[in-house]
Amino acid sequence: MITQEIVSAVPREGKFNKNAARRVRARGKVPAVVYGAAEPAVAVEVDPKQIQKILHSETGHNTIFDLEVSGSSAKVMIVDWQYEPIKGKLIHIDFKRIALDKPIRVEVPIQLTGVAVGVKTSGGILDQMLREVEIECLPGDIPNSISVDVSNLNFGMVLRVSDLPHTEKLRFLTSEDKPVAHVVSIKEEVVAAPEAEAAAAAAAAAAPAEPEVVKKGKQETAEGEAAAPAAEKGGKK
Repeated sequence: MITQEIVSAVPREGKFNKNAARRVRARGKVPAVVYGAAEPAVAVEVDPKQIQKILHSETGHNTIFDLEVSGSSAKVMIVDWQYEPIKGKLIHIDFKRIALDKPIRVEVPIQLTGVAVGVKTSGGILDQMLREVEIECLPGDIPNSISVDVSNLNFGMVLRVSDLPHTEKLRFLTSEDKPVAHVVSIKEEVVAAPEAEAAAAAAAAAAPAEPEVVKKGKQETAEGEAAAPAAEKGGKK
């Protein structure tokens, strides 16, 4: 989806290594690369708040926006992004220049609407197996999501990619036979019968006590042996 969002980027100069990237992050920015449209790749740095706003928007990474670098502007999309695993901060971004008159490939979320008859009347659970579908279309025709009504879905029926709404503007690249959703039954938890529990308790009570004592003694011996070196080590200190 094309938006009016404008992101300002500053070209990065000098060496492009880990130390340089750390210095960019220390200034509160995120290192990034812009490429595509038969133009040279450019290393830049951007404000992470603007990128987070786009990634968490309704269209997410499929958002097409303007990226301004050194006075020039280009339509771009976020095609790759990386988070720091512990703190969850953005650490790198890849932007791709987009030509509005050329089709592009994107993944679009699938949204299920309605209540499946297998859930409403038979107590089943709707299981969505495919969350996104890959399509090809012009940048201006990218949908926020592809919605499909599952009201008629019953046990034994499978909703497939071929059942999703198709238009002339979208070309589906994901296999038409790939399953999207179906209705499954609820697995009942098996509870042990009282007689079985009583029999297990009686068997445990009738077991010889001697092996337990021997086992306990071995544990105590092992603990004593482990404690001795620790004490000697403490004495050396």
